[in-house]
Amino acid sequence: MKKVIVVGGGWAGCAAAISARKAGADVTVLERTDMLLGTGLVGGIMRNNGRYTATEELIAMGGGDLFEICDRCSRHTNIEFPGHKHANLYDIAKTHGEVLKHMETLGIKIHFEVRITKMHLVGEYIINVQDADGNLFEGDVFIDATGTAGPMNNCSKYGNGCAMCILRCPSFGGRISITGLAGIKESMGIKADGSIGAMSGSCKLYKESLSEEIQKMLNDEGVAIIPLPKELVEDHLDVKACQQYALPEFKDNIVLLDTGHAKLMTPYYDLQTLRKIPGFENARYEDPYAGGKGNSMRYFAMAPRDNYLKVEGAANLFCAGEKAGLLVGHTEAIVTGTLAGHNSVRYSLEMDLLQLPDCLATGDAIMYVKERMAKPEGMSKKYTFSGSVYFDRMKELGIYITDSSEIVKRVEECGVKNIFSNKLQ
Repeated sequence: MKKVIVVGGGWAGCAAAISARKAGADVTVLERTDMLLGTGLVGGIMRNNGRYTATEELIAMGGGDLFEICDRCSRHTNIEFPGHKHANLYDIAKTHGEVLKHMETLGIKIHFEVRITKMHLVGEYIINVQDADGNLFEGDVFIDATGTAGPMNNCSKYGNGCAMCILRCPSFGGRISITGLAGIKESMGIKADGSIGAMSGSCKLYKESLSEEIQKMLNDEGVAIIPLPKELVEDHLDVKACQQYALPEFKDNIVLLDTGHAKLMTPYYDLQTLRKIPGFENARYEDPYAGGKGNSMRYFAMAPRDNYLKVEGAANLFCAGEKAGLLVGHTEAIVTGTLAGHNSVRYSLEMDLLQLPDCLATGDAIMYVKERMAKPEGMSKKYTFSGSVYFDRMKELGIYITDSSEIVKRVEECGVKNIFSNKLQ
């Protein structure tokens, strides 16, 4: 049985591991922290706008395990908030356990608190990776799902300093890129003003610290929108990685979503200013803990890759999630992870690699982002199924569909129905 090593256990790494395991590989996940899902531990938004289409496409292709878990763990379904329709909000307290249980049931080996610091290369072929304690992990194929956020010096240099986010660099060490260890030059995203990186797009308030009225609104409806007096408006839209939420409504209102915590749809908000708003007098941050100061900085280390998600410059390395380019979001991470995991097994078996067809949103997005990143102006954009540049493209191309039966039909017509379901021979 071929061995696939996945470095990074966020949404992308989990999706890659599940996909590779279903394709027939012996799979090991090496996670730097003590939990899976990465920023998914404080995320929560699924199926909004074009993510509905991408989700249903991947389910029809047989790669929907994680989406089905999120659906089962949803606190609210089919809700609307500014600029976004038919969203589900998964419960951040339940989802991690369900994902972990599913992966263990599949026989995926998971090692926590493993920070990879070295690798052994023969030419462009990776033989093994080594953690900070000297343990070696050998594999036939490797997948870089280490993300692009942090480490702390990047948050200090390009952001507002370490805000003690869910990535927990002070506790577990900062991100180390597998692609970087292989000596491959990575690219960095830029903001509209030309500065480097982008800031995570939301923060989380401890829901019980808010007024009972706001809590009830969140528990009942999933959404709370509180208009702001002009003197309390803070505009952080331009620094956001999540440009699909960079709308005036998110500047002029406090927009909260119920994911278990109260998800505040802005990168950060001064706590003393926030507490001047009725209902927020006792507000405190849950993530990042210094959410009045700033948030995590991302898009510092994207791998050069082809449309199979194979990293250019390494013989047996694939990438997923933000490593695969300026794709923003959990859905996007799961899509790229699923393809990378599947192709890692195809590579190990010397089979032709799979490129998702551009008749589908999932295939078109992977190709379009690679194309756009080849141009300087494309590096200042962020791409997601749920809004902004790429959602506009989905609508223009007619690939934004919300009829599930029509999506299944299109997947079948494009020749990839259940492509991720079966073991490869």
